[in-house]
Amino acid sequence: MFSARERYSDVKESKGQVEQHSHLKYPHRLNFYDIPPVEDITIEEFETCAIDRLRVLAEIESSFARNRPYDELKTITLAQCQKHLPLHSSSAHTMDLDSERRRDHIGHFVLRLAFCRSEELRRRFVKAESALFRTRYDSDDHTERGEFLNSRDFGWIKVQDDERDLYREELAAAAPITKEANADGGNYYKVKWTRVPDLVEKRRVFLKGGYAYVPSREQFSIVFQEFQMTLNKALEMTAKALPRLDEDTRIVPILNNLSQGFLAGVSSEWSTASAAEGGGITADMVEDLARRHFPACMRNLQETLRRDRHLKHFGRWQYGLFLKVLGLPIEEAIAFWRKSFSNIQEDKFNKEYKYNIRHLYGLEGKRANYPAKSCTQILTADQPGSSDSHGCPYRHFSPDNLQTALLSMYSSQGLTAADLPEIMSTVKAGHYHVACTRVFEITHATRGVKKGEGVGDGESVTHPNQYAARSRELERGKATAVKVEADGDVVMG
Repeated sequence: MFSARERYSDVKESKGQVEQHSHLKYPHRLNFYDIPPVEDITIEEFETCAIDRLRVLAEIESSFARNRPYDELKTITLAQCQKHLPLHSSSAHTMDLDSERRRDHIGHFVLRLAFCRSEELRRRFVKAESALFRTRYDSDDHTERGEFLNSRDFGWIKVQDDERDLYREELAAAAPITKEANADGGNYYKVKWTRVPDLVEKRRVFLKGGYAYVPSREQFSIVFQEFQMTLNKALEMTAKALPRLDEDTRIVPILNNLSQGFLAGVSSEWSTASAAEGGGITADMVEDLARRHFPACMRNLQETLRRDRHLKHFGRWQYGLFLKVLGLPIEEAIAFWRKSFSNIQEDKFNKEYKYNIRHLYGLEGKRANYPAKSCTQILTADQPGSSDSHGCPYRHFSPDNLQTALLSMYSSQGLTAADLPEIMSTVKAGHYHVACTRVFEITHATRGVKKGEGVGDGESVTHPNQYAARSRELERGKATAVKVEADGDVVMG
């Protein structure tokens, strides 16, 4: 996909980099992404590398939207990286380190293409990427991090002992000596004060002659500012070159889909699942499951279906695929829709609706195994009109209607009017999946879900089936605990 006359391993030096000699093509886990991939990349790899990275960045942005403290964001980000974007230490000789770092490298540059096209997208990308870089920096092995810092020219000047002794009192006043400072020898680095405005604002550096004296424990501020500045410039350059890709019908649709990824995170395996967690369901179970486990989009479709005895095309498509992945077999699906469309004559149902139901299951037409729609697809495709019932209530309902609907749907599960301001604040900011995730936490508090946990490990809702499966899993866990206690054995959970 990407190509050039030189291979990455043949590049000896680039701006800001010191020549490295290593058996690894990618010698460090930390990366400023100065050099783009210059090798052939398949379309599949182009997309999958970007999606894996986007899953991590989308969860970082969700953490920002939820005002999570850095320590919590760091924990969640590292968990997501371990799942989707692992980068092992250079000492992990049994791992294919170059392969891991290559995928990380490719994913970053593909997302540059996707997020360089507007100032708002660039801002969000830089913020999320910077958080990812900081998390990796803070969690990196001390020795390997030092090797990375030595591999680049950051333009700082190490303060010599005589100068440090000369300003000892001033340096101590700005940055009091700590155990950490003693551990690294109490080293200081001089840079132009404009490069560390955050430290200047917090009065954590000594200023002299236009230079800021930065203690080694605050060294990351220099690295962080350099990373942000480098990435911002790179995105602006990428935006200028992007029009060359406009005629590539293979790449542009992928980039368009990726740039929509922050709207609702990135759906995982739920989009292609073919059976529900915990086994199949029957037509008679759907109504009760909806009340206990469905997200607002599917609760709205079920209530509309029960009230009107009908759903329009896109509503049937969205709800039918959801029920299919939930575990409703084709025979039960036909029975469910036939019972729900009770006002329609048998002949009309068989002619106009039964074929479409079988089509959803890949039994008619082109016989495709259609996946259920993810949150991103529900938010961005087939926008509902005033008489439609599909879509996402958090995005497509008016604020008043949304609040009324949420209380109607979830008041029996613990949602109160006092919870609405927080939920509506995230809706107003456009973080619809964060609002849905907060509703999940509130309505599952009695099952042990705490604020910030999301659907597990801090993850946000990215797919309706993910929401429903996790809800059912929590209920089964609680039922198990109650049974064990009733039997007089060891109490679980």
